[in-house]
Amino acid sequence: MKFKVLGALAVGIGLLVSAAPAWAHHSFAAEYDSNQLITLKGVVTKVEWTNPHIYFYVDVKDAGGNTVNWSLEGYPPNTLKRTGFSRDLLKVGNAITVTAYKSKDGTNTGAGREVTFSDGSKKFAGPAGR
Repeated sequence: MKFKVLGALAVGIGLLVSAAPAWAHHSFAAEYDSNQLITLKGVVTKVEWTNPHIYFYVDVKDAGGNTVNWSLEGYPPNTLKRTGFSRDLLKVGNAITVTAYKSKDGTNTGAGREVTFSDGSKKFAGPAGR
């Protein structure tokens, strides 16, 4: 009896651990509004070039002149690299313009679409809205 309980517990823990990657992934439509494409101009404050998606943070001046930090999600690093968007293009201190889809929860987060650099060059950071 004791072994059955321990076996069931081990199987249960194994199932929970194997399902963890599924919890980490999310649907674009669940988080972002494809009808709210916004344009942000600001300075990069942080870059997280990690899987499953990159995140970069931009300080933007709002209508009142206050600095607001935006968190933007992009494609996975490997996808960006294959499209010519290398890790060294997006650096802290860069002045950029980003088009992004605003989050549905009203926070200063979004799904980055296109990044325009100060020299006028552009790179896609994420998908078109669905």
